Amino acid sequence: MKRYSVLLVLLLFGCTATATSNKNIDVQSLSAADMSEGIRSGQMSSEQIVRAYLSRIAEMDRQGPNVQSIIALNPDALKEARQRDEEVRQGKVRGELHGIPFLVKDNIETIELPTTAGSLALAANETKRDAPIIARLRAQGAIVLGKTNLSEWANFRSNDSISGWSGIGGQTRNPHSLDRSACGSSSGSGAAIAAQFAPLAIGTETNGSIMCPAAMNGIVGFKPTVGLLSRTHIVPISSTQDTAGPMTRSVKDAALMLTAMAGTDPADQATVLADTSKTDYAAALDGNIKGMRIGVMRFAQGNVPGVTSAFEEALQVLENKGAILVDITDFKPPQGMWPKALKVLETEFKVTLNHYLENSAEAVKTRTLASLIEFNNNSEREQVLFDQSLFISSEETKGLQDPDYLEALDTILSATRDQGIDKLLAEHNVSVLVMPSRPPSFLIDAVYGDTYPGGSVGAGWLAAIAGYPIVTVPMGEVKGLPVGFGVIGQAWDDAKVLNVGFAYEQASKKILQPRFAEGPFDLDQTQNAMRPYQ
Repeated sequence: MKRYSVLLVLLLFGCTATATSNKNIDVQSLSAADMSEGIRSGQMSSEQIVRAYLSRIAEMDRQGPNVQSIIALNPDALKEARQRDEEVRQGKVRGELHGIPFLVKDNIETIELPTTAGSLALAANETKRDAPIIARLRAQGAIVLGKTNLSEWANFRSNDSISGWSGIGGQTRNPHSLDRSACGSSSGSGAAIAAQFAPLAIGTETNGSIMCPAAMNGIVGFKPTVGLLSRTHIVPISSTQDTAGPMTRSVKDAALMLTAMAGTDPADQATVLADTSKTDYAAALDGNIKGMRIGVMRFAQGNVPGVTSAFEEALQVLENKGAILVDITDFKPPQGMWPKALKVLETEFKVTLNHYLENSAEAVKTRTLASLIEFNNNSEREQVLFDQSLFISSEETKGLQDPDYLEALDTILSATRDQGIDKLLAEHNVSVLVMPSRPPSFLIDAVYGDTYPGGSVGAGWLAAIAGYPIVTVPMGEVKGLPVGFGVIGQAWDDAKVLNVGFAYEQASKKILQPRFAEGPFDLDQTQNAMRPYQ
């Protein structure tokens, strides 16, 4: 099948380069913004950049540390890079991301590759169409480098799932410690950016699927206001909560991506305000937070000592920048909220997924959720590690007019919006809310599935359910594992949220280089203690 031979084709094709294009370029030291400037000035070429990333992927993703973050590569990536270089020579630069490669989570459609959501049931889903957010990036001159692995069906198949595993991609691993989870569901995008397989990637989030992999892989992740980016031609879960978002190694790069992707899509009613609400997010980054009142979500701080100390250090950075910190100690969601939140997702999943499958590629045989359940029951691979309990419970839901669904939707939106984020901001007279994003990554466990031993660190679920913007920025490490600093704002406060993250990032510079350690016996912080005393 073409999908599984793409990498070999690219590597063979890549051997035909000229001497000039083989000139070494250190992509690990460059941001997308740096590369953009270099391409436009003629100091480097898009072909050099793409070739360098393809070489690193070939050495490290299915070999070496075997990160397993990428499902397939674009066989035309080098050809497109040469075309972008020729355009520069002719004085034609399409936009800020001209010639810059990016990776795409494999639940987002692109013209050149199938869109599988990681499932063998969608292996033939070659729709030959771009999602609007992909088309917008191409219009800026960016190049699809490939598709990243994900928690299958964006982690909405089982209550006992293993984040980062899919039937097609296998298990993605965390580049900082390969025995640890890359989290999910945008696992491949998070791990690939941490491993520096590309400067830019797209993830998607319904509830934590950008925030968790970004934080646990030690990169920047931004989930925008729902409705800022089109969801058309993205395999769905929830019409209320779904959105795509950038995953990068710097806030500026995330802002460049967001600016390119944002905009109204007539096919997605949620985006009706996008054109009037969007701005140039990169230009808006000035890092000025002097005098800004910032709410500190102490109730979401958790009790992991290393996370707490890193967070206190981060708060000191904000104070040094002139911010005024306001502690917020109490907040509890209404009783019975979590079953209602799940009810909303299950109901919307069945409706939106059935609609997507009806419009998938003709070669796809599973055209309904019910047929996907049957496919998995007959698969020798799909249920080896975990079941499809969420598929089954979603199939039993009664549609968007079900009174129980409507009551649940009203409850969770009120709890996270007017009685949640909006209320916290107003009562404490603060502009944004901050917290540790997540605890350090947990172990990959093929027996028991995902576990979260760090407890209740973070409250990204508030922004996820409300549909409000949230960013996570590297906050340092706990015993060699990354942790993140989170910022939440109100709807359409995307620029403000990014700027607070930018201010912290520029003052703290806490991003970690991955060690590709095999585990605690190999991590600098723990390896000596793991062995007998000498």
